[in-house]
Amino acid sequence: MLRLFSLLEALSSMEHTQDNPLVICGHGMVAQRLLEQLVAQGHPFSRIVVFNGEPFAAYNRIQLSSLLADQIQETDLELKPWQWFHKHRIEVHQHEPVTHISPGQRQVTTACGRTQSYHTLVLATGAQPSRLGLPGEDLDGVMNFRDLADTRTLIRQAKSHRRAVVIGGGFLGLEAAEGLRTRGMDVTVLHRSGHLLNRQLNPIAGDILKQKLQQRGLSIRTGTSPVSLLGRNQVRAVELSDGTVLATDLVVIATGIEPNKGLAADAGLNCDRGIRVTPNLMTSNPHIYALGECCQFQEHTFGLVEPGYEQARILAQLLCQVPGARVFEPGEVATRLKISDLPIFSCGRIVPGEHTEIVEWQDRTHAVYGQLLLDGNRLAGAILLGDTANGPWYSELIRSGADVSRYRDTIAFGKTYCDAAA
Repeated sequence: MLRLFSLLEALSSMEHTQDNPLVICGHGMVAQRLLEQLVAQGHPFSRIVVFNGEPFAAYNRIQLSSLLADQIQETDLELKPWQWFHKHRIEVHQHEPVTHISPGQRQVTTACGRTQSYHTLVLATGAQPSRLGLPGEDLDGVMNFRDLADTRTLIRQAKSHRRAVVIGGGFLGLEAAEGLRTRGMDVTVLHRSGHLLNRQLNPIAGDILKQKLQQRGLSIRTGTSPVSLLGRNQVRAVELSDGTVLATDLVVIATGIEPNKGLAADAGLNCDRGIRVTPNLMTSNPHIYALGECCQFQEHTFGLVEPGYEQARILAQLLCQVPGARVFEPGEVATRLKISDLPIFSCGRIVPGEHTEIVEWQDRTHAVYGQLLLDGNRLAGAILLGDTANGPWYSELIRSGADVSRYRDTIAFGKTYCDAAA
C-alpha cells in the first residue's frame, strides 16, 4: 500500500511540471523508444531533457554489425533527425552524462557541471561490457564491440592489421568476427562452451553453425578459454588454457554485459545486479524510474532490445496516465539474428525435460535445422537455422501456452500447413 500511495502521489503532482521537466539519463534505443511513445501519447511535461553519455544521438545498435561488415553507412543508423527533437521540445545534450543524482533535491548534475532539476527522472544508462580479469586485458589493441565508437575503431584497425582474435562465441562475438572477416582479417573465435550460441542453440545446431562459419573462412575453437593476453604495450598474442599461443594484432572481447548501476547506487537507490524496479518500472524512489539494460526486475536483467521496448511502452503509458495501463511482466523473448547469411531463431527452452517430446529435422548440406520441444500439448521451445519463416508462429505458441493438440503431429511443417490441415 505504501508503494501504491507513493506512485499515486508522484502521478498526482504531474500538473506541477512547468519548471521541473522529465529528465532522461541515457539515449540508447530504449530511451529513444520511450521518447517516441511519450510523444505519441501526448505527455504532460512542459519539456523533456535528455543527457546522453555518447557523442552521438540515439542510433540503431543492432545494425552496428552491418556497419562493421561494410554493408551499410553510418547515416543508415540514425533513428530520428535532429528536427524531430526540436519539433517536440526535447533537449538532447550529447556527450554529457549525468554524474550525480540528488534525490532529495530532485536534481541531477552532469559531467560538465550543469545542474538540472527534474519532476520525474528516468534512468536508461544501459550496460557495459564484462571484463574477464585476464593479465594483459588493458593492453593496446584489446577492445570491445559495443557502440559506434568501438565500431569506428575496429574499422580503422581492420585497414592496418591482419589478424584478430574474438573472445566469445555468442551473437555479438560472432557478428564482430564476421564483420572483421569481411574486411579482410584472419579471424579466430574462442568460445568457452562446447558449441556456439550455447544460450540459444543446442549442440547440433551449434555444430552446424560452426561448420557454416568455418566454410566462410573463420577459425573457431570451442571448449577453450584464454588465460592471458601477451604483449608489452600492444597485444601480440593470446595464451589458451591448453598452452597454445595464438599470435594476433587485435583482440575483441565479447563475453557479456553488466548493467550500469553505479549512478543509481551512489544515489542510494536499491540495486542488485542492476537497478531494482517494480512492475511499474519504478525504483526505490517514487520519482525515479529505470528501464532497459540497466534495470533488474525480480531476478531478471535484460540484454535484448525487445524487453526494453516493452518497458518503454509501459512506462510511457504510466507517465501519461493512460487508463488501464499494464504493468511489466517478463516473458519469453525470441532471438532472431543472421550470421554469415544464415538466419537463426530461438525461443523458449533449448534443453528437453524428462517427459519432453523432441521433434527434430536437419539438412547439413544446406545448413537447415529445426528442433521443437513439446511438453504435453504445449510448445515449450523452438530452434531454427536456415529456414526461420515459422519462427514468429512458434514464438506466439510458446508465449501463449496454446494447446497444439489438433496439429501436434504436423507442427514441424509450419503454420500454413497446419491451418490448411485443420
